[in-house]
Amino acid sequence: MSINSLEELRAIYGEPKEAVLKKILPSLEDHGKNFIARSPFLIMSTSDKNGRADASPKGDMAGFVLVPDNQTILIPDRIGNNITDSLRNIIENPEVGLIFFIPGIRETLRVNGPCEILADADLLDRFKEKGKTPRTVLKVTVREAYMHCGKAIIRSDLWGETHKVSQKDFPSLGKILADQIAGLDSLELDESLEKSYSERLY
Repeated sequence: MSINSLEELRAIYGEPKEAVLKKILPSLEDHGKNFIARSPFLIMSTSDKNGRADASPKGDMAGFVLVPDNQTILIPDRIGNNITDSLRNIIENPEVGLIFFIPGIRETLRVNGPCEILADADLLDRFKEKGKTPRTVLKVTVREAYMHCGKAIIRSDLWGETHKVSQKDFPSLGKILADQIAGLDSLELDESLEKSYSERLY
């Protein structure tokens, strides 16, 4: 059975508790800012003008995301593969969703709001690492911010040992790409990737 209406959805899930709705805040406060300051990793969701969605990981040392005030989040966009899926989507549809993670903490922080892409030299310089600045900085204006309970993290044992996989026991990215794209050499790809990991993180 396909669910195609809000009425059908509510018939299955019921209404959320009042406390759950009240936790959705219109700005960050001390706990939200503290969470972001301790977070080394986030997922950013975007969609284009036609609603086609994408999700992109962002990571660096804890504190890499700055919160200059309760309504503003600044995220450096470090060097990547230049496909720029998220950035192209933001230009077409500026609404983004963020979820921040702290390793070892069961709960997550969710933030939603409009985003703009900035390339001011002074701003980029604030995010300099290893002598290199990001190409752009993403400015998110907070419309909603709220803590998300830890059930998904607990069920998955994400921070535990239950499902941990050693890198050597998983196909390398070079192997995966060589299997997917004819004519590529997995060893050459892995050597190139390792060089990129060591020399082009920033």
